[in-house]
Amino acid sequence: MNEAWFELIWSAIPYPTLVVDAADAIVAANPATESFGATSQRQMVGRPLAKFLGGDSAVLDVVRQARRDGVSVAQYDVTVGWAEQPRQLQNVHAAPLQDTDGDVLILMHPQGMAEKMDRRLGHRSAARSVTGMAAMLAHEIRNPLAGISGAAQLLEMTLGEADRELTGLIQEETARIGKLVDRVEQFGDLRPAQRRPLNIHDVLDRARRSAQAGFAAHARFTEEFDPSLPPTAGDADQLLQVFQNLLKNAAEAIPRVGGMISISTAFRPGVKMARPGGSSEGLPLLVTIADNGPGIPENLIRDVFDPFVSSKVNGTGLGLSLVSKFVADHGGVVECDSRPGRTRFRVRLPVWRGEIAEAEAEAEG
Repeated sequence: MNEAWFELIWSAIPYPTLVVDAADAIVAANPATESFGATSQRQMVGRPLAKFLGGDSAVLDVVRQARRDGVSVAQYDVTVGWAEQPRQLQNVHAAPLQDTDGDVLILMHPQGMAEKMDRRLGHRSAARSVTGMAAMLAHEIRNPLAGISGAAQLLEMTLGEADRELTGLIQEETARIGKLVDRVEQFGDLRPAQRRPLNIHDVLDRARRSAQAGFAAHARFTEEFDPSLPPTAGDADQLLQVFQNLLKNAAEAIPRVGGMISISTAFRPGVKMARPGGSSEGLPLLVTIADNGPGIPENLIRDVFDPFVSSKVNGTGLGLSLVSKFVADHGGVVECDSRPGRTRFRVRLPVWRGEIAEAEAEAEG
């Protein structure tokens, strides 16, 4: 195999792949590594691997074991943090290169997308469980709530000013519980999303303007849109709620002074979602919403889309679960990575497939 073919194969490997020498200094890195670490090969070559991974990284242990034993070694569920990039779970493979003086090939297979696609089904099941609970309890909850609120209003007419504060508190709390039930019931509509050709930038513009006029008035927004994006197949109202929820999360996370929210779109082919019947659908449309808040606690990041999981003191944990449900109903996937100073939510959606999508929409209707 000549050198040109080797370069083609090396560049085509879709996962971060490196070669290190006997001193664990980087000899070569493929383009996927540059993308993964946001670091150019020129910045990597000749420098110790530990400079980017940290001296206590489990990846170094895998490399040294492969070199010592002279065999390929794999370790799963390794947390890898490259320089300033968010930490991610990786499956790490290391293999000694024959006829070299201690060189080792390292391949890191990110778990992120496959795991999130699998967890997407769990989120939908969780949403359905919440739906069943809401359907069973909503009537039973609302009736006594209405009675409590009504009784508080009657009492308020006969009480003095000092005691009216207590009846006001009763009414506020019953209203808050009522709103919580309303939000839970949003999971109750299990009908397929009405997917129609949709310009995602129109939806994002509506969401951003609504946020700026209200809950995100303190934020500075930046936008980086790809104007050549084809239309997606979506329900405008549901996707508007998706992006409003993500913007609201960002607005609540950022500081009151210096808070920034960025919205970007891009066309990124290569990710596909399995469809019923054995076919698959590409998810090339990528929408990213990022903020400069303190980040999501590491112990919550894996479950952040599950119902009732929240890092907020008064959070219900339903907003992101609803985001996951709506995106899944559109055949897409949502993922999150977070570190102090930068949290990113990425929504991947399919493109409109014309007459085929129209036929499917008519069949669903």
